[in-house]
Amino acid sequence: MDTRLHVVQWGAGQPRKRTSAANWREPVKWNKEAVQKGIRYRVFCASLADVFDNEIDPAWRADLFALIQSTPNLDWLLLTKRISNASKMIEAAMIEQDIGYAVDFAAWPWPNVWIGATVCNQEEANRDIPKLLALPAAKHFLSMEPLLGSVQLDPKWMRRYQSAQGVEVQMFMSPIDWVIVGGESGPKARATHPDWVRALRDQCKAARVAFHFKQWGEWAPVERTPLLHAKITMPGQNRDLVAWTDSRRIGRKKAGRSLDGLEWDQLP
Repeated sequence: MDTRLHVVQWGAGQPRKRTSAANWREPVKWNKEAVQKGIRYRVFCASLADVFDNEIDPAWRADLFALIQSTPNLDWLLLTKRISNASKMIEAAMIEQDIGYAVDFAAWPWPNVWIGATVCNQEEANRDIPKLLALPAAKHFLSMEPLLGSVQLDPKWMRRYQSAQGVEVQMFMSPIDWVIVGGESGPKARATHPDWVRALRDQCKAARVAFHFKQWGEWAPVERTPLLHAKITMPGQNRDLVAWTDSRRIGRKKAGRSLDGLEWDQLP
C-alpha cells in the first residue's frame, strides 16, 4: 500500500490508516452467508497490519472486537508480532466506557477467536510462545514465517497423547493447535534450511498438531549435500545473508511449497 497506492507510509512513528467503512462491513456479509450455507469462514484479520500495534488508535481495536462479537459464525485469526501487548489490549478493548457499548469480556475466551504469534527462531520461540499460551483463546497458532533457524518446540507447548488401558486419550499439556511454516520472500530473502522445516513437521506429526507449510520463499531445496554454509555480505546491508549449499535461489513461484514430495495443508 506504501509503494503501489501511496496511501500510507511504512514504519514506526508513521500515522496508521484505517480501511474503509465498506471494508469493515464485509465480515457482516460473510457471517450471514456462513449461516445460510451452514459453514464457518476463517478471517485472517489485518494481513497488512498488527491488531496489537502500540501505534493503533485504541478505538479501532474496540470497534474490531465489537465486530468480532457480532459475527459468531466467523473464526477470526489474530496474528501478532507483539504478543506481549495482547492481553492488556484485549482487556482494554472490552471496557464499556472506552467504546460506548457493551462487549462481553466475561465470556472470554470467545469461541471464534484464534490468537497467533510470529516466531522466526529459537530465541523468539522461548520468549514468546509461553506468553501466547498464557493468553486464553479458542485456538493458539504459530506463524513461523520466515523461518530463520532451527526451532525445537518444548513438549510442554504441544498436544500429547497417551494410551490408558488400551484407549488413546488426549493430554493437553499446552495448547498449540496449529503451526504455519514458510520461507522468506523479497530481494533480501534469507534461505530456510530444509532440515529446519522437516524437524518442525516431524515434531507436529508426533504431537498430532496441525502443520501447514506455506512456501519455500525465494530459496528452494536442491539435492542434499554435507551441511556447509557461507555468509554473504551484501553492499548497503547491515546483516549477513546465509546461503546454504543445499538451497538455491530460484524465486518464490518456482520454489513452490512441496516438502519431500508432499504439500501440507493441515488445519486444527
